[in-house]
Amino acid sequence: MRRSPLVRLVPVVGVAALLLAGCAPAPAASSSAAAAGPDYCARMVTNSGGLEDRSFNQTSWAGLQQASDDFGIDADVLVSTSETDLAPNVEQAVASGCQFVLTVGYELAEATKAQAAANPETHFAIVDETVEGDNVKPIVFDTAQASYLAGYLAAGVSKTGIVGTFGGGNQPPVTLFMDGFVDGVAKYNDVHGTDVKALGWDKKAQDGVFTGDFENVNLGKTFTQGLIDQGADVILPVAGQVGEGAAAAALEAGNVSLIWVDNDGYDTLPAEYRPLLLTSVLKNTSDAVGKIVGDDVDGTFSSEPFVGTLENGGVGLAPFHDLEKSVPADLAAEVTQLQADIVAGTIVIDSPSTP
Repeated sequence: MRRSPLVRLVPVVGVAALLLAGCAPAPAASSSAAAAGPDYCARMVTNSGGLEDRSFNQTSWAGLQQASDDFGIDADVLVSTSETDLAPNVEQAVASGCQFVLTVGYELAEATKAQAAANPETHFAIVDETVEGDNVKPIVFDTAQASYLAGYLAAGVSKTGIVGTFGGGNQPPVTLFMDGFVDGVAKYNDVHGTDVKALGWDKKAQDGVFTGDFENVNLGKTFTQGLIDQGADVILPVAGQVGEGAAAAALEAGNVSLIWVDNDGYDTLPAEYRPLLLTSVLKNTSDAVGKIVGDDVDGTFSSEPFVGTLENGGVGLAPFHDLEKSVPADLAAEVTQLQADIVAGTIVIDSPSTP
């Protein structure tokens, strides 16, 4: 049985989750300033995408590292590089004797459920998946709210009248982004009387374009080129590391912009792709993880799911960065107003995958 080595805690720069104006603040860290001491420790297990995935493994680990600094706890991560690592790594994390175990992604749902049932005194949290149990806290995000804004924005800046998206797999945390994106495009068409087309996802059928992989960058390049060949000039890849291939294809095309997901791609992707990034659909995973660990340190752990929304700052849009001048002021104002309307409940974003 193969086990991944522990990666020792080292300082890293956290990913900044910058949201559009009008967004409520992200979940705050615990108010307790007291260090938990050497008796408290936490372990994280990545999915098979590895640690530096430019996605939720990376931001979850940043949150756990911040919690280590804030509360004086010991934190380690067990890195899974294949499906065979998953269950053994969760078992190893529990065997460490730590009070808190964080797992990341749907691949770890079954192992988390099994270990939580077998170890009721250990507290678990799982990112982007719901696992039921008195000692398990789901950390999920209503990304459709933010990707709705991204879809509206994409439709507004597209010069070809065609935008596109694709996913790594047909799974709720992926398709939730895609549902919001195509609904945002449809909203723009309704408001402006246009006919911008969104390729790659059929919300009604809940089916679309998927690479079947979250790691193969070449697949991302190939699938993106297919969308570009059909005229798409704004692309939303929802496929972890595969999205870097989308950035490569966009760079070669020369007239295509990209919308990243999970974190601000302007900070996490290679600098050569910065001029392509229109915005990113953010999940503020790091702050959510830090808050939940802080609650556990304080003795107030709860299995009630954390759901990140526009209202609580758990999701949002990144700044337009280098492409700010390409976004008309009127369009930016419309996006800001849409966000306010969603927070107020005037606009409700629905999806079969809404958490």
